[in-house]
Amino acid sequence: MKRPLLILAAAPGLALAIPATPVMTLYQFNGPLDIPYYDADAFLRNGPASPAGTLSQGSSVIPCLVLKNGQPLTDATGTPYVGFKLVVDSRTATPASAEKFKQAVAERKTLVVANHHCDASVRHVIDVRKLYPMEKAPFFDPPRELARRPVRPDQGELDRIVKAFHDSPQCESANGSLTGRRSALARAWDQFARANPGHWPARALEQAKQLDYVMRTALFEGHLERGCNAYGACERNVIALSIRNRGKEGCSSGQGCGAPGDFQGVASRPSQYNIWDEYLTQVTGLTACFLRQDLSQTERYAKLQAMYAQTLPDVQRILFGDDADLREIFPFVPLTDLKSLKHYYHAPAMGKCFPGHERAEYIAGAVARKGRDFALIANTRIQVEDRADGGYFFRDFLVTAKDDRDEIRIVDNYPGFVIDARKVDLKPTARCLPYGIPAGCEFGEPGRYRTTPVWLNTGRPLELRCHLEDRGENCQAPPVAKTVGVGGRCDTQMRPVAGVK
Repeated sequence: MKRPLLILAAAPGLALAIPATPVMTLYQFNGPLDIPYYDADAFLRNGPASPAGTLSQGSSVIPCLVLKNGQPLTDATGTPYVGFKLVVDSRTATPASAEKFKQAVAERKTLVVANHHCDASVRHVIDVRKLYPMEKAPFFDPPRELARRPVRPDQGELDRIVKAFHDSPQCESANGSLTGRRSALARAWDQFARANPGHWPARALEQAKQLDYVMRTALFEGHLERGCNAYGACERNVIALSIRNRGKEGCSSGQGCGAPGDFQGVASRPSQYNIWDEYLTQVTGLTACFLRQDLSQTERYAKLQAMYAQTLPDVQRILFGDDADLREIFPFVPLTDLKSLKHYYHAPAMGKCFPGHERAEYIAGAVARKGRDFALIANTRIQVEDRADGGYFFRDFLVTAKDDRDEIRIVDNYPGFVIDARKVDLKPTARCLPYGIPAGCEFGEPGRYRTTPVWLNTGRPLELRCHLEDRGENCQAPPVAKTVGVGGRCDTQMRPVAGVK
């Protein structure tokens, strides 16, 4: 294979520059809060044997390559252990940290360098496989305003309790720190219940808490950009149904259910509903007090409040109603299928794969070399080019996810650099399908490919139809009654699956 010609040539006497390392965030899905780092000299002698300290997930750093004896520090397989300079420590982050993070991300994007070497002040290293180039800033609710705003009318006692919790000091305390928000929200609900003895019946308080957790999960697990359109509202109903069935029809500790009716435990299990992962709770607002009355005129919060109001009546019936409620909300589907639906496949959010690009490769962490200059290639995709001494030439394989497709650009950002051959395997991706859906569906030229989980074909794909009021993606359009379907074999967005083994 011939290497493509470079579009730009260096001016005489000027070395070609490469992009600076981006701001990267500590992230280990559903992993421990604290991630160890090591003294660089001790790592050179003994590897990752004795941590020098820890950083917490969600902390952001600027990584670099520590050189010892002229070579970057790596483990025996060539995985770099990288030096770093701290941008935001998630353990001590404040609302001001969000702007600091954004500024650092913007500055690094425009910076070019000759190499990714650390300066002499860097003394510690961390496993590069725990670092990802995330661009979402730490999220904090805005300060409370004293002015009262018009509020949406209550939809019953449980709704009234949920809103009171969101407006309470207990809810506010759950988001005061960036870390540990999932457990902090649970403590806040317990504190709120203890602070309101006799104000509401104990059973109502418990049901309101369960409802709040399911509503949070349905809103954020669904596609937020759909707003109040019919498909988005039906999608949220399907998510709530999956939680109801996991907490009622087959209570399993592996799926977070502590006892029948434990919708809180089910809905907030990170291994099942990934949005409850430590890092994601720091950047999404999932645990925020988004129903606060004083925020009802703020665009982001007004939209969330409208989505909540649209979905609440159906979700309340799904969780606490009877079989007749399920049949009415999801008509034309056998009740046994409805009650056995515990899984769904969100194709756009699943693993990307590129069967038309056989030499596309995901690199968790590797060193690239050009003479005495070294570059860090970490948690990104590359296009593998010609073989070279000790490795391969390569180009960046850049993917932008659009609503209906993945847009791909291949850019030569590292001309002349050779990536370590030990980190390239060029193996084809298994279970890679157009849109992640089975053969036999008509959709023309595929706009994206996705990997599918092994459980997907062990159940029955369902199309669930919902009849509800569509208020558009901005949640401000006049309500229009619509019937919409979610799922079935050929839905490229969401596939509910019943009876997964």
